[in-house]
Amino acid sequence: MRRFWPLTVRGSGALVLVVAFLVAANELGLIELLAFAVLLLALLVLAALSVWLGRRRASVTRMLYPDVPSIGSDATVTVRVTAQSSWPASSGTWSDALPRDITADATGVFPAFTSRRDGRHAEVTYELNAVHRGIHWIGPLRLAVTDTFGLVRRQQTLGERTKIVVAPTVVELGPTPGFSGDSGGTLSPLTTQRGQGADNLIARPYASGDSMRRIHWRASAHRDQLMVREEEQESTPEATVVCDRAVTRFEPVAMDATGTDPDFELVISATLSVTARLVRDGYTVAVIDSDGSPLCAPIAGGDTAAVEELVLDFATITARSVRAGAPFAGLAQEVAGRTIGPLVVVTGALTPVDTAALVALAGHSHLPALITTTRNRETLLAASGWRAVTVSEDSELDEAWRTATSTAGVAYGIG
Repeated sequence: MRRFWPLTVRGSGALVLVVAFLVAANELGLIELLAFAVLLLALLVLAALSVWLGRRRASVTRMLYPDVPSIGSDATVTVRVTAQSSWPASSGTWSDALPRDITADATGVFPAFTSRRDGRHAEVTYELNAVHRGIHWIGPLRLAVTDTFGLVRRQQTLGERTKIVVAPTVVELGPTPGFSGDSGGTLSPLTTQRGQGADNLIARPYASGDSMRRIHWRASAHRDQLMVREEEQESTPEATVVCDRAVTRFEPVAMDATGTDPDFELVISATLSVTARLVRDGYTVAVIDSDGSPLCAPIAGGDTAAVEELVLDFATITARSVRAGAPFAGLAQEVAGRTIGPLVVVTGALTPVDTAALVALAGHSHLPALITTTRNRETLLAASGWRAVTVSEDSELDEAWRTATSTAGVAYGIG
């Protein structure tokens, strides 16, 4: 550990002068030099006493804006120091301890305390930028206080560490074809029909309480009794997003901590981006793992608050171990025997065995989209029936989404 020298450059120079004057006074017999040396030494002692005597106590609070920054975005940290004892009216410097995943210029000149009704306070601010998602700790605050003459300094550590949560990147994707994006409504009316015209609407006998405006006059004349149009049923379209966390498709370190495997981080970002897009498009979205286990409760169309909660939950998610068995077996059980809405699988590096398992699932969705980090062209092309795209960084997600949801048919985007 580096030793802390209590004298500043000015104080060190003063100490050298004291020694020099004492030696010169002894050699030359000049009482004036001796007096000057004693006076300078007394000044150093008084400066040391003013800084080191007394226990300086203070509390430290940190405020972060925004509360949960995302990867690559700037956040403002405001550090407030509240004096709980007398502090010298002297200058000094400050620094905030930061982890390696956080970049910031967290140093500066410490301001003087200002008196308020609730005590004496001093505030410093700085901008930070997070490199990786997850939970990080900043602090404690270190102060190096000097005396009024700038001769002696004292280093002190104040407060505790503060936890901050860094969220994954969420990329703004274009609307899903066939929906109006951010136009508002989340419900789509479905009316049971036979044929193509309004005359083929199913009618039922009039019941007490039915509105007269809903009487189907042609059907009433045909059946010689009052008939009304069948009620329109409103339903919310549903979509399923699969976030494949199986460690076999990533580096093993993806299980240990966040930010360790770029491909896994890309899968997390793509999952959240697609989920946010589908929710804005009015879908009720189920987010599940490739083993079929849910990663959150279904998110209703338009519920952006639930999406924000999911982003926060995914800030700490890691890859999982894989049990023996066929790949995507849990997903196969989830969709077995039914046809669902959009099915978006976001995964890492696929093997031919993985691709073969996915091919069998494509027929269960009218929009099967596959977003993968696979770089092998043959493996990707083998995903028959899937709208398959490959991505290598966040900036490619928007283009990949447009390709995967293209109305032109099954598309293969090779990055």
